[in-house]
Amino acid sequence: MDYGQSNNKTAHSIDRIFHAFMGQGTLGLSPASLMLAYFDWLLHLAVAPAKQVQLQQKALRKMARFLLYACKCAAYKCQTACIEPLPQDKRFNDPAWQSWPFNLIHQSFLLNQQWWHKATTGINGVSSHHEDAVSFAARQILDMFSPSNFLFTNPEILHNTFQQYGGNLVQGWFNFIEDWERLFGGKKPVGTEDYLVGRDVAVTPGKVVYRNRLIELFQYTPATDTVWKEPVLIIPAWIMKYYILDLSPHNSLVKYLVDQGHTVFMISWKNPTEDDRDLGMQEYMDSGVVTAIDAVSSIVPESRIHAVGYCLGGTLLSITAAAMARDGDDRIATITLLAAQTDFEEGGELMLFIDESQIAFLEDVMWEQGYLDSRQMAGAFHILRSNDLIWSAMVHDYLLGKRRPLTDLMAWNSDATRMPYKMHSEYLRQLFLNNELAEHQYYVGDRPVAISDIRAPVFSVATIRDHVSPWKSVYKIHLLTNTEVTFLLTTGGHNAGIISEPGHRGRSFQMSTSSADDKYIDPESWLARTMSQEGSWWPAWQKWLVEHSSGKTQPPAMGARDKGYALLCAAPGTFVLSE
Repeated sequence: MDYGQSNNKTAHSIDRIFHAFMGQGTLGLSPASLMLAYFDWLLHLAVAPAKQVQLQQKALRKMARFLLYACKCAAYKCQTACIEPLPQDKRFNDPAWQSWPFNLIHQSFLLNQQWWHKATTGINGVSSHHEDAVSFAARQILDMFSPSNFLFTNPEILHNTFQQYGGNLVQGWFNFIEDWERLFGGKKPVGTEDYLVGRDVAVTPGKVVYRNRLIELFQYTPATDTVWKEPVLIIPAWIMKYYILDLSPHNSLVKYLVDQGHTVFMISWKNPTEDDRDLGMQEYMDSGVVTAIDAVSSIVPESRIHAVGYCLGGTLLSITAAAMARDGDDRIATITLLAAQTDFEEGGELMLFIDESQIAFLEDVMWEQGYLDSRQMAGAFHILRSNDLIWSAMVHDYLLGKRRPLTDLMAWNSDATRMPYKMHSEYLRQLFLNNELAEHQYYVGDRPVAISDIRAPVFSVATIRDHVSPWKSVYKIHLLTNTEVTFLLTTGGHNAGIISEPGHRGRSFQMSTSSADDKYIDPESWLARTMSQEGSWWPAWQKWLVEHSSGKTQPPAMGARDKGYALLCAAPGTFVLSE
């Protein structure tokens, strides 16, 4: 290597170290990416005089509307609001917000919020990605200064403060101190001690029948005298601990399947460390999904497999199934995708954090530490839902002085994992940024794979309020496959919509099946014409699994020692317990 090359390499390393240091304070978000978006918006707005005049006119009209509203409220009690909050905005639901002066405070805020939305959108020349980023950033800043977040502008907090003589603020201060002590002490949030893995959650009986560097494979103990011949193999996302699908006994998807007579296997991914920095997507496929399929085929021979993938696990399952179909391997009987995308062109609000600048910055952060830290990953998800996960929690816990009871799902959500450097970089670049899987440019081995090669029936589940895998993006599986697709849209979000056990109140779903020869229906038309059904979607899926099974048989033995699948320990194994 000559001097120039060595000098360039040193300079590059210094830059990466500097970016990694910056990333510690920005939760892995690139300041340059946001500034590029900001200047794109600002410069195009500066040379758009008609838009500027339009915004001035809108500001004057809103001011006049607000003054008229204020005068009406001064003369007599207002019956109609000046502006209504968005349907998902619950901050101003308390009736006290309709009394003076809080009605004027929150109405002026909503008008200001609406004006800023107009100011950051609809400007000619601004890229759609930058427009989304600037609009999102403006919304986050406004949400930070919402009148609901402050003592003297929130009537509900003031009422509680007078009623309790400030006791709520004292208790809120204690809550604040306790949370910060736990945060900096590396402890989990208050209440998680009530949901210990192996004692309260992840308690469905089973055994670890295989372990390698990347996975532990569980085989769950049968609960019926006979079982369906085809076993179920579940591939959860490695961005989460597997036991979201085996929470408490009443809402465990694994227990539900076992009780319905299915032989269930599940992967538990290792929580990576710096030593795993060079594990890539190929290793996750080979040492993860393919290895698990080999194990299930050995333990339950002569039976094809119902393969299930959740979130990133579903994307990886789709890649694996496409590669197997390409190579003539037909061991997969059916494919179930739970909130999993195969086309990332419309990847939802996560795409706000996906561009060349952001990925390069994040790669430098991961390069220095070998992985994406769980706190950095959680920070991005918290920002996406800042009203629910940050500001409303701050108001409830610190200003109202109350503790919201922790659920098993909330406890699981705090049990975060890391992402290895190489895998996460490949995933972001190849799938999110370049959309290679949908474009038939994603390589497994030395050849590309195509989802259209899959002939196994597909059951795809999406959730209506999913900010991670938007349902219209999940729906695009119809455009990529040449097989039977059953698409189901359920109420709830990315996690809560999937954990939708029978008896769960307020749940409903829409479902239809299309063959490979059916004409394409766009998502909005599908939504309008598909009948809604009350209740959990689990029984509908279980019925579909049975319809694609070949009868019942005696439960298989647990493991297969003679084939290298000895019983190593009881579920939940060891990987899930690592911090």
